[in-house]
Amino acid sequence: GCNVTVPHKEIAFDVADEKSADAVAVGAANTIWVADGRVCATNTDTYGFMTHLTTEVPDWAVRDAPVLVLGAGGAARAIVHGFLKGGVPRVLVANRTKARADALAAHFGPHVVPIDWDRRSSVLADAAVVVNTTTIGMKGEGSLGLDLAAARTTMVVADIVYVPLETALLCEARARGLRTVDGLGMLLHQAVPGFEIWFGQRPEVTEELRQRIVDDIERP
Repeated sequence: GCNVTVPHKEIAFDVADEKSADAVAVGAANTIWVADGRVCATNTDTYGFMTHLTTEVPDWAVRDAPVLVLGAGGAARAIVHGFLKGGVPRVLVANRTKARADALAAHFGPHVVPIDWDRRSSVLADAAVVVNTTTIGMKGEGSLGLDLAAARTTMVVADIVYVPLETALLCEARARGLRTVDGLGMLLHQAVPGFEIWFGQRPEVTEELRQRIVDDIERP
């Protein structure tokens, strides 16, 4: 089996012979294996992101408050699915190509609202969480241009980028006193169900494991 990463998650879903309920709900797959000669696919990104978010910030949810998701690819779909399962009343989705945000919203229904990319900063005053699921923030990938000055003081800022581990978005958020969630935890937790599928043993995400990955990321 294997993990599939951006930008191939929706393609992996399309070509699979057997698809789990989570993969169907998301419309994308990140975990592939072969059983009885058939390609099987599931999505563990929802589990990975929500487990990490809840572990790091147990009180992330704010009653009646929306969340903002930046991006509309496979990872965004998984995270939107997680927020909806978690009871978030409204998920705002901003993407540089508006048509992709529209398509994502159409897939999930009325609780997901696409907004213009230019409006991404204007909704921060109400948002409980903002999540960057785009590649913006990776080395050489530019800036999100998000104005965190407008954010509510209790907002959580999450970035699924993990190289670099401390993205510009997270650094600015922390400097403003906002709570932050990095992308490495999602990577580690999403791997747990896949490892169990492939090898029949469920691994534990420990601080020692995290540090080994951090050391590898930071190695020159």
